[in-house]
Amino acid sequence: MYSLFLKEIKSFLGSLVGYIVIGVFLILTGLFLWVFPFADNILLRGFADINGLFQIAPMVFLLLIPAITMRSFAEEKKTGTIELLLTYPLKDTQIVLAKYFASIVLLVISLLPTLIYFFSVYYLGYPKGNIDQGAMWGSYMGLIFLGAAFAAIGLFISLVTDNQIIAFLFTVVICFIAWLGFDFIYSFDLFGSFGYIIKTLGISHHYESISRGVVDTRDIIYFMSVILLFLYLSVLRLKSRNW
Repeated sequence: MYSLFLKEIKSFLGSLVGYIVIGVFLILTGLFLWVFPFADNILLRGFADINGLFQIAPMVFLLLIPAITMRSFAEEKKTGTIELLLTYPLKDTQIVLAKYFASIVLLVISLLPTLIYFFSVYYLGYPKGNIDQGAMWGSYMGLIFLGAAFAAIGLFISLVTDNQIIAFLFTVVICFIAWLGFDFIYSFDLFGSFGYIIKTLGISHHYESISRGVVDTRDIIYFMSVILLFLYLSVLRLKSRNW
C-alpha cells in the first residue's frame, strides 16, 4: 500500500501537469489577495488577516482537486494498467486508500506555500503579529476537510470513467453542487422550516462554520461522513470490476 501511495505522489509531481496545477492555484490566490482590486485584497482591506484566501481557495479547489484526482483510476483504466494494479497483493480498500491519501498529501503540498501569505501579513500588521491565528488555523483545517471531501468525490468519479477529461468535468460539477447547490435551493425559501436542514446538507455551511475558528464536532462528523461515503462507493465500484 505504501509503495502505491508513493507511486501516486511521484507520478503527479513527476509530470509537468502537476506543477502547472499547483502553480495555477498559487498564482490565482496570490493575484486575488495582493493584486486584483477586489474586496478580499489584503492591501486594500487595511486589516491584518488572510480571510480572502479562505474565501477564494474553495472556488479554486473546484479546479485543483479534480485535476489531482482525474487520473487516479481513469488513466489506469484507459492504459490497461488497472489489471496489473489489481494483481498486487493489496485489498481493494487498500488500493482506494493509497490513492486517496496520495491526493490528500498533494493537497497539503499545494497549501503549504500559502503560509507565505500568513507570514507576510504577520509582519505587515501593526503591531507586528496582530492577526487572529486561531481563526486562521481553523480556516486551514476547514480547507483541508473541504479538499478531502472533494478528493473523495473525485476519486469515485475517476473510477466511473476511463476518460480523464470527463472525470475532471464531472468532478467539478458534482463538487460545485455539493458546495453551493444546497445553499441555492435554500435561497428560494420553498421548504419553510425545513430549508435550514437542506442548507446544512451543503459543504459550504460546515466549511464556513469551521472557518470561524470554532471546531464543532457536528462539522467534523459531516465531513467524515461525506469522505467515508464516497470512499465506500469507490471500493464497491472497484470490487464490481465491470469495465
